[in-house]
Amino acid sequence: MIVDKIKKRESRNDITKKSKIDIPVGKWIKCDKCGEIVYKEIVRSNMNICPNCGHYFRMHIGRRLEQIIDEGTYKRFELKIETTNPLGLEDYPKKLKSLREKTGLEEAVACGTGKINGEEVVIAIMDSGFMMGSMGAVVGEKITYSIEKAIELKLPLIIFSVSGGARMQEGIISLMQMAKTTAALTKLDEAGLLYISVLTDPTYGGVTASFASLGDIILAEPGAMIGFAGPRVIEQTIGESLPEGFQTAEFLLEHGFIDKIVERKDLKDTLSQLVKLHKKRNFGDGGKNFFN
Repeated sequence: MIVDKIKKRESRNDITKKSKIDIPVGKWIKCDKCGEIVYKEIVRSNMNICPNCGHYFRMHIGRRLEQIIDEGTYKRFELKIETTNPLGLEDYPKKLKSLREKTGLEEAVACGTGKINGEEVVIAIMDSGFMMGSMGAVVGEKITYSIEKAIELKLPLIIFSVSGGARMQEGIISLMQMAKTTAALTKLDEAGLLYISVLTDPTYGGVTASFASLGDIILAEPGAMIGFAGPRVIEQTIGESLPEGFQTAEFLLEHGFIDKIVERKDLKDTLSQLVKLHKKRNFGDGGKNFFN
């Protein structure tokens, strides 16, 4: 019979046991843009940028702090806030526990004070590895607390955004964070303090519709996707094709939504220069030449 002629396939475990090739697990990463398999340490040493095509990989909070904040100056805000489960979803607490173990993070944002080339700032950094940087009650509270501390300490505020939007596992509570963070930023503005918003890939939904788009100065990394709803949803809603490059940082710069696209290698110096300019209050032309 034909069935008798079909050779039984070896299981993956059997193949692994027979293989003499020693390939370290977790040492390689595939670039989503060019498809090349790249050694992780090479990517890390290149500021988490693909050495083949220049694609920007997303960054863990710890790695971002290493890049931006002067060594030994970061002081985390010790906030003991527990993530709740307002909708009583059975899997939500389990997922949170799993992500905490996997990422080493308590939530999708970390905040504190630190120095950038000697300039002290309040900084909040979001992480896509924790529920895609979604904004629930704890994220909203930490962002709001950072804004209030900036007002109290009279320091510039910098927020790195990366998010899929509001965290739907927390229902209306997550949407309320949009209003809360926006109201806090109004007080920051009234205090005459600087807020720099840095948009990274991707920044979407309720985060874009609130604090991410309210910066006095809005910067973005090259190629970052930024918007409210995704392109596919928009096309299905309006029944029309979108322009090429729609929602990329480059498209938004051309249309005036952001002020400047900054490469990672220049980001730390750019932020410190902006903070120094604001401190001196000596723009002359309003600081416009800085972005030319």
